[in-house]
Amino acid sequence: MPARSRRHNMIENIKARLAIIAIVVLTAVVTFLPNIVDVSGTNFLPQQKINYGLDIQGGLHLVMGVDIPSVLKESASRQAKSLVKVFEQEGFQNVSGEGEYNAEAESSAKYLMHLDFASPSDLQRALEIIRADYSQLQVYQQEDRRLSLRYTDFYLQNLTSRTMDQAIETIRNRIDEFGVAEPSITAQGDDRILIQLPGVEDAANAKALINRTAKLDFMLVETPEFDLVAKVEEVEQKGGYSIDTMSYSDYVDRINQDLADLLPKDTAVLFQKGENAQTMSAAKIPYLLSTDTGLGGDDLTNANVAYDQFNNPMVSMDFSPMGSKKFADLTGENIGRQMAIVLDRVVYSAPVIQSRIPGGSAQITLGGTRDRQKAMDEAGTIAVALRAGALPASLQQLEERTVGPSLGADSIAAGKKASYIAAALVVIFMLVYYKAMGALAVFALGLNMFFILSLLTALSATLTLPGIAGIALTIGMAVDANVIIYERIKEELRRGASFKKAVEDGFGHAFSAIFDANLTTTITCVILIVFGSGPVRGFAVTLIIGMVTSMFTALFVSRSILDLCTNKLGIKKIAM
Repeated sequence: MPARSRRHNMIENIKARLAIIAIVVLTAVVTFLPNIVDVSGTNFLPQQKINYGLDIQGGLHLVMGVDIPSVLKESASRQAKSLVKVFEQEGFQNVSGEGEYNAEAESSAKYLMHLDFASPSDLQRALEIIRADYSQLQVYQQEDRRLSLRYTDFYLQNLTSRTMDQAIETIRNRIDEFGVAEPSITAQGDDRILIQLPGVEDAANAKALINRTAKLDFMLVETPEFDLVAKVEEVEQKGGYSIDTMSYSDYVDRINQDLADLLPKDTAVLFQKGENAQTMSAAKIPYLLSTDTGLGGDDLTNANVAYDQFNNPMVSMDFSPMGSKKFADLTGENIGRQMAIVLDRVVYSAPVIQSRIPGGSAQITLGGTRDRQKAMDEAGTIAVALRAGALPASLQQLEERTVGPSLGADSIAAGKKASYIAAALVVIFMLVYYKAMGALAVFALGLNMFFILSLLTALSATLTLPGIAGIALTIGMAVDANVIIYERIKEELRRGASFKKAVEDGFGHAFSAIFDANLTTTITCVILIVFGSGPVRGFAVTLIIGMVTSMFTALFVSRSILDLCTNKLGIKKIAM
């Protein structure tokens, strides 16, 4: 290929790389903008910001104990009563049952179900039914007319896990209403929940909100005589408020107050979070609901994920005897209408009633056209929400720490001071030792830091002190990459190569060393993310992000600028 054609191709390649850099920089600027400018009134700009962790902005640290034994005892008692009802329907006479809790026993033997029958033959027939239909039960002890059952270890573990999910879901609902950005709510072991609420100053109110019992209701969907969505938007604009500016409960109260003249008696407007929406403010669906159905969480005994005849996920619900009659009457009188399942004034689902549903059991079908994993996730969420309303496990506060904002401010101030000193020393060293090439490295380093913050913003990440430590380490690794490249360029220059050739070979030979170092560090970070906890994972995440951006700035941005200088601008040599 002629030299002129090679040069033309080289220049076109440089232009393409510079265009990529410009697009990346512009995207980073737009992404980072919400951190420095109020963009809440715009629809075309991203709204995510970097959130600050508990150790930076202060807040509330709680460890709550979940009363798992009480839930398991209640479950065993309900199971015994349910079996009695089943056997009576099968024609058994004089059958009785009760649950028993023995704290001295081991494992699943603590929670027993005792059934008494009229004759040994009835016991044997009941035993056949249990073995055929109740895989979660095992025979603990068998006497002449008494049968003692216990749960399998697997079922107890599953029930414990579901109870923890229920407690976490309930707490998360409370915290979402309190308006805390990026709360951390995680399970610790089998019976503890760690709650970290950054920025919370009213600790008493937060704790009261967390411990409040969830409220479950079944409400019929009414058809309004007006455009409900338009009216909600109208009163929002007229009142100058939105769901973003107030708690969900206050927002619902205000909406219903402003629409009071339009709403029929015994109805209320409540909202459902839109499909695939992360928050209620991102997409909310209003419903006009009847508030006088008289069917609520007190009438529900259990809720689980099940599958229909086509293996599509659905939610299976079981009602108490009184709840069964209420539900059968309600569904029989309202065939063809939607019935909303409402937990804490949030609509979780609004299925259509297809027929009268007797027998104390019901299913919420989710449809077979959607993505199966999403349907399974939604079914699990609804089941957990229903159990949260039906079986609220009591919570006990085990630990509380309030981190004052002054401590976070001191940490930030110390971190800034250390970062400024470190950055100044790095800049001075690079400018003195590498001169003009050092200035290029400093520019790439600044761009690298900006990219890190933009990516953290795009991910709505929570920045903590360990995360800041990861960023600081990234600065050192980014400078190290520049040092490796520049030393290889110097080596090529000492061998008599032209500056253009030295740059080409320097970057080419340094790439493998930089890539290997970043790859091994990335593997370590992945291990920290998989097996580590909060602070450790925060450090690893920021370090991985920093390595990606430093590879881009050191190898792509710096190389593109040098190629522009040597090939396009005709610069023969840059001081270093």
